[in-house]
Amino acid sequence: MDGIIPLYKERGMTSFDCVNRVKHIVHEKHVGHAGTLDPNVDGVLPICIGKATKCVDFLHEKPKEYSGELTIGFATTTEDLDGEVVDRKKVADKITDEEVQNAMSAMTGHIKQIPPMYSSVKVNGRRLYEYARAGEKVERPEREVNIISFKMIANDFDSQKDQQRVSFTVKCSKGTYVRTLAVDLAKKLGYPGVMSSLTRISSGGFSLDQTLSLEDLSDLAANQLISQYILPLDIVFEDWQHVNLTKEQWQAVQNGAWLKVGELPHNSKQRLALTYQSQIKALYYRRDTDHYAPLKMISTKA
Repeated sequence: MDGIIPLYKERGMTSFDCVNRVKHIVHEKHVGHAGTLDPNVDGVLPICIGKATKCVDFLHEKPKEYSGELTIGFATTTEDLDGEVVDRKKVADKITDEEVQNAMSAMTGHIKQIPPMYSSVKVNGRRLYEYARAGEKVERPEREVNIISFKMIANDFDSQKDQQRVSFTVKCSKGTYVRTLAVDLAKKLGYPGVMSSLTRISSGGFSLDQTLSLEDLSDLAANQLISQYILPLDIVFEDWQHVNLTKEQWQAVQNGAWLKVGELPHNSKQRLALTYQSQIKALYYRRDTDHYAPLKMISTKA
């Protein structure tokens, strides 16, 4: 069984939990996910099965989109509601829509981020959350991410709690910590903040309305219908240039051979999805002026 399931991950589960559950439902050993979601975040989690596990890196290339909520007025150790409160500052008067939108605009485009201490980023062979749990400090690596869009949906001032809630959507590149983005927005507005809710509404080219829950998958498996709902791995490469191989070319590709530029269609792109008998067999890239070389082998079987 090979293909992709756009899974709806519920809150309270880890991404690894979801992978294990899917393994048992579809009875396959080779199952992986494309893009970790924190336990308190729900939404789209692409699950790759069989040969589709080779597509994970290419699913990561596609932007992700989230809807979330920032609560302004206090901060926590984890930048979300799971952590301990470490800072408070009353919001005495409403931060205007214009102030919020201007701050968001300033945070759009290519920006630098420092990942939160409670994250899975590795430093010196250990994950940051391991340092955090041990009470140890370590220098965190700065990374560049691309915030394609960052928009305010609602802006509600709570005079009873002296807090403000900003609902937002964000479309961003892989590696973006939306928790950190939300907290940095609060800082830009002059206050501590915390990400109080987050849902991933799009990932790997799949949207929330395409997802199936674990309960859905169990029911489909029980009725022997699950294979009808597993999407072909080819869907990941719909926007790639496809090149149909001749029998002789396919034999060469099976052995990992480079292909000459002259053997391929004129004006071929930098990356190609090579097909044989209507199935993607390999991904090649322009190695030099005269050759294309293997980027990823999907299958060497006819």
